[in-house]
Amino acid sequence: MYSTIIVPIDIANMERAPAMIAAARTLGPEARIVLVYAVEALPSHIMAEVPVDILPQTRERAEKLLTGLAADVGADAEVKVTDGHAASAILDLADELKADAIVIASHKPGWTDYLIGSTAARVVRHAKCSVLVLR
Repeated sequence: MYSTIIVPIDIANMERAPAMIAAARTLGPEARIVLVYAVEALPSHIMAEVPVDILPQTRERAEKLLTGLAADVGADAEVKVTDGHAASAILDLADELKADAIVIASHKPGWTDYLIGSTAARVVRHAKCSVLVLR
């Protein structure tokens, strides 16, 4: 049914990642599964206070974690680490790869989510493909 499925992973909250990959496999047992993490740029006033190699280190750490995750759950998944705001990076990659579906995790909305919105909410609103949200 689905041939390409994007699975965005938050490396700060990896406990739900195996369930997300399992959901992607259920949607498309033979589908191409792409695990993605977006490295967001830091504001300049923060960049002045952190090591200059923080973003390359974050990219490297994300690649290792996602590759390890795929191996741990036995998934033949691709790993993509992109730059940019998470929702935009997910949507751009989905368009680029002509994804049929996105499997994304969401949490119980907090007060800030009502003010600025969550990544999952933005993806659901703007995706051109099906989106499965795991809570």
